[in-house]
Amino acid sequence: MNPHVHPGPDTALFDLSGQVALVTGASRGLGQHFARALALAGADLILTSRRTDNLAPFVAEIESLGRRAHPVALDVRDQASILSMAEQVHAAFPQIHILVNNAGCNVRKPALDVTWDDWNLVLDTNLRSTFFVAQAIARGMVQHRYGRIINIGSVTSVFGYAGLAPYGASRGGVRQLTMSLADDWGPHGITVNCLAPGWFRTAQNQVLYENQAWVDYLVDRIPVKRPGDVHDLDGAIVFLASESSRYITGQTLLVDGGISTGAMRATVSHPSKGSNS
Repeated sequence: MNPHVHPGPDTALFDLSGQVALVTGASRGLGQHFARALALAGADLILTSRRTDNLAPFVAEIESLGRRAHPVALDVRDQASILSMAEQVHAAFPQIHILVNNAGCNVRKPALDVTWDDWNLVLDTNLRSTFFVAQAIARGMVQHRYGRIINIGSVTSVFGYAGLAPYGASRGGVRQLTMSLADDWGPHGITVNCLAPGWFRTAQNQVLYENQAWVDYLVDRIPVKRPGDVHDLDGAIVFLASESSRYITGQTLLVDGGISTGAMRATVSHPSKGSNS
């Protein structure tokens, strides 16, 4: 073998066998997709939702892959629920290796129509919960001196979009929070990164994709000329969860088809006002 030729990446760097991953908001959409990708890479799953009966079919699917799947009730807007969830999972599993802070919501309204309750709903769900769930799980990670925390953000953290003021503010906050937690917990062997999808079809924005004129308008502004497919996120979530990203922390990884290069401006939400999630 030529000593000057690198053998290439070690596939074990992407292997999550023997690890436990906790995914919030796993009853539907991207949460389930992230959990499935981690399971296929070898991880066992802790799946959270406000109602565990919503998780039953997905638990069965994960178990059919040969992985353990443990459902836990969690209302991310309730501090007592967060603390109870953390107590349950730390009692059930000796170590949580990976946290995916996925739970989130959106309210689409012109800025003049946003109410006090709208703002609190979005910021509490998307930003406050990201911090307090991470804090609750990181306590165990600090003890084990190992952890991978992945906060799910959005392309709205780097671009402003009409009709998405609370959502954009919450995702911008997640991006900044990610950097702060990375600096705080890095000495304890924990990496904290943000995975920021671009425009993906989800249950929340399905109605937008039923408008072909809007889809054409969107695609014209994405350099790769198509909206995101959920499988475009597989490599990113496994990468950030695995040893392959061990020297990467505090970063926001945009998976957006290049839309954040500046090819699309804030008017992308015209005429239907929408978001990626």
